[in-house]
Amino acid sequence: MSTLKKYFPLFLFIALCQFSTAQEIALLKYNGGGDWYANPTSLPNLITFANNNIGTSLKTKPVTVAPGDSDIFQYPFIHMTGHGNVIFNEKEAENLRNYLLSGGFIHIDDNYGMQQYLEKELQKVFPEKELEELPANHPIFSSAFNFPGGLPKIHEHDNKPPQALGIFDENRLVLLFTVESDLGDGWESPEVHNDPEEVRLKALQMGANILKYAFEN
Repeated sequence: MSTLKKYFPLFLFIALCQFSTAQEIALLKYNGGGDWYANPTSLPNLITFANNNIGTSLKTKPVTVAPGDSDIFQYPFIHMTGHGNVIFNEKEAENLRNYLLSGGFIHIDDNYGMQQYLEKELQKVFPEKELEELPANHPIFSSAFNFPGGLPKIHEHDNKPPQALGIFDENRLVLLFTVESDLGDGWESPEVHNDPEEVRLKALQMGANILKYAFEN
C-alpha cells in the first residue's frame, strides 16, 4: 500500500477541516495505570479560551481516544497528561508513530511524575529519535501570544526550570512534551487550584499557542 493511500484518511480530514464549522481535539487514554483523566476541566477551558481569543472553532468537549485506535487519525491534535506510569504496546507505538508522521500532533503535559515512564515509552514510538529542548525563539512561543523566555512556569514541583521538549520529523515538530510547568493545572477552573488570574492567563495563552502552532504547521 502506498504512503498516500495509507494515510489518506488523515490528509482528507485535515483538508475538510478547512471547511468545517467545528473541529475536535482528543485526549489520549493510555495504559499503565497513570491517571490519563487528570485535570478534567483543563481542555474544555483551554478550548473556550482559544475559541474566544485566537479564532479557533473547536468543539468544547474533547473526545477520548486510545493510542492503538484507528480513530486517532481523525484528530489533528491529541493531548496527553497524568502523574504516573505509561505503557505503549507494540501496536500502540506503531499507530502513534504513523499518526505523527502523517501530519498529527501530540502535546504531552507532565502533571508531575510522568517523565521517567514516558521517556522510556517514547523510545518504542521513535527508537531513532531523541527529545530535544526547544529554544526560547521557537515559533511555538510566539504563534499567538509572546513568551520571549520560552515555556512559562505555572506550578512548582522540584524547583527546576520548565522545559519544552520536542520530537521532530524533517524539521516539523510532531510531539511536544512540557515538563516542570504543569500547564494543564493552569487551564483548570479557578477554584481547583486557586491560582492567581495572571498565572492562569499565562497557562491559557501558552496552550493557545500550542493549538495554533499545531493547526498551522
